[in-house]
Amino acid sequence: MRFDWIDRHRDVFALEAMCHVPAVTRGGFYAWTAHVPTSRQEKRVAVVALIREVHERSEATYGSPRVYDELCKRGVTINRKTVEKYMKQEGITPETTRRFVPQTTDGDHDQPVADNVLDRQFTADAPDRKWVSDITYVWTDEGWMYLAGVMDLFSRKIVGWAMAEHMRADLCVDALRMAVTNRRPGAGLLHHSDRGGQYASAAYREVLDFHGMTASMSRSGNCHDNAVMESFRGTLKRERLNRLRFGTRQEAKSSIFQWIEGWYNRKRSHSSLGYVSPEAFEAGLN
Repeated sequence: MRFDWIDRHRDVFALEAMCHVPAVTRGGFYAWTAHVPTSRQEKRVAVVALIREVHERSEATYGSPRVYDELCKRGVTINRKTVEKYMKQEGITPETTRRFVPQTTDGDHDQPVADNVLDRQFTADAPDRKWVSDITYVWTDEGWMYLAGVMDLFSRKIVGWAMAEHMRADLCVDALRMAVTNRRPGAGLLHHSDRGGQYASAAYREVLDFHGMTASMSRSGNCHDNAVMESFRGTLKRERLNRLRFGTRQEAKSSIFQWIEGWYNRKRSHSSLGYVSPEAFEAGLN
C-alpha cells in the first residue's frame, strides 16, 4: 500500500523523500513497480474504473450507495462496504457547493387556505392519485429566476414545471397545466402545496376545480408537510444549481430542462423507488 501511494505521487514529491518517510528503499520501490499485478489487484483496478465511470455519468453527484446499486445492475459482484472503501481511497466523492438562495413562502394573503388533507401520507398506490407542488429559486447573472414544479408521489416523477422571472400565480398555473396535459388525470386527484398566495389564488383554484382535484395545503410554517418536494428542491440545488454559474436566465432554463427531463426523470436512481428512475418505476407497471 505504501508503494502504491508513492507511485501515485511521483509527479508531486521527490522519490527519495517519499521513500524516506515511510521507511522504504528506492530499490524496494523499483522492485514493486516491476511486479506482475495479482488477479485481485487487476479486479480492483477494473472496479475503480467502473466506479469512476458511474460517478462521472452522474455529474459527480452519486455517493457510494447509488454507485454500488449501479454496479450491481451491471452484474458486478462486490460488497457495498468495498465500494465505499474504494471511493474513499480514491477520493471519489459527491461534489457540492453551497450558495445562498432565499426561501420564502408568501402566506400573507386573504385567499382561502385548504386543510392539510395529505397529512404527510407521501405514498400513492397508483400514478396520478397524489401530486405535490412547490417553487424554488435560481440565481443567474441576470438576476433571480423561479421554478415551479409538480411531482407525482407514486413515482417521484416531475410531471409539470415552468420557469419565469417572477413568481406570480400564473407561473404555478403554467406548471399545473403542463402536468395536466402530460398526464390527463381523472377526477379525485389530491393536490398538495404550501399555503403561498400563488396556490391559494383564484386562478390556481379554478384549474384545480375544473379538473376535479382536491386541494391540500401544509400547515403554517411547517415545511415537513411537503417534505418530498423539499427533498426534490434540495437535490436540484445540490446536484445542479449550487454547482454551476448561469450567465443568463435562458442558460439556467436549458440546464434545468436537461436535468429534469434528461436526468432526474429518466436516469437518476431513487432510493425510495428501489434505486430505479421515476420512468423506469412507472414502466414496471406494464
